[in-house]
Amino acid sequence: MECAVLEQTIPEPLKQTLKKQKYHLIGNHSAVKRCKWLYESIVNNRVCYKEKFYGIKSHQCLQMTPSLYYCTQQCLFCWRAQSGDLQVTWNEMKLPTLNQPEEIINASIKAQEKILSGYKGHPRVNWRKLTEAQQPKNVAISLTGEPTLYPDISELIRLYRQKDFTVFLVTNGTLPEKLANLTQEPTQLYISLCAPNEQSYKKICRPLIPKAWEYLNESLEQLQSFKCRTALRMTLVKNHNMNNIDQYAKLIEKANPTFIEAKAYMHIGFSNLRLGFDDMPKLAEIKTFAEELSEKTGYNIIDESVDSRVVLLSHKNVNSKNIQK
Repeated sequence: MECAVLEQTIPEPLKQTLKKQKYHLIGNHSAVKRCKWLYESIVNNRVCYKEKFYGIKSHQCLQMTPSLYYCTQQCLFCWRAQSGDLQVTWNEMKLPTLNQPEEIINASIKAQEKILSGYKGHPRVNWRKLTEAQQPKNVAISLTGEPTLYPDISELIRLYRQKDFTVFLVTNGTLPEKLANLTQEPTQLYISLCAPNEQSYKKICRPLIPKAWEYLNESLEQLQSFKCRTALRMTLVKNHNMNNIDQYAKLIEKANPTFIEAKAYMHIGFSNLRLGFDDMPKLAEIKTFAEELSEKTGYNIIDESVDSRVVLLSHKNVNSKNIQK
């Protein structure tokens, strides 16, 4: 089933730029993009931290979003295109006519097939991995935008899981009622925690809705009510949000997640318009931050990825690679 042609609500220059950046646009508001680790796994036998930490196979991971152009925040560090970038604007809170979950999923799998077709002539391709990649097993609903803005997010998750996918859902936590009303949990639920207090939050996450900090805290309080594995993802930007460890620790205590990912900001995509190369922390700085966080929270450092500059912490007796569908 094909999705409908994209409505003319998004400026054409932006759509063309995204296509040049290898986004595969789906319908009115969704997209798939090849993760660099899909290529690295199939061609160079190097895998991303999700495989190292959680056992998710990089070559069988599909990266997508149901809200390509839409979000409740304009984070400084985000790689997505934000209204005002490229001298074009749109309403980031107003979704167009919605595509149905089933058609989004079918189109996302077809987009992944198209991406993979380009590897068949590569001289270093791992044919076993390329063959396995034709049957993706994990979907990362995390590419860009805020996925819980899509009203049918529960059904989207349910149908992916029905097709034997594990599902990693990443949200910024500003829509706690959407999390409270999820009728289908993902395999792993992330909330982004990128500021220790409201003042820092407003500067680095730049919310587009009132009371966003209050809503984020409400989502953090909800997190431990989920049956699925949970995680706080901390995107860390040098000289912006790597202080006030005590305040971070209080927020973590409130959420009580299974995992914490302390990850360096990467100078890629449209974030280049807002931050500089020197704003990327080195791995040593991430490790120092994680060590201080461990001391304050009781969470143990259990793994790290040098290439992605990320450290994984957990305080529960959990086999991080024991993924349950």
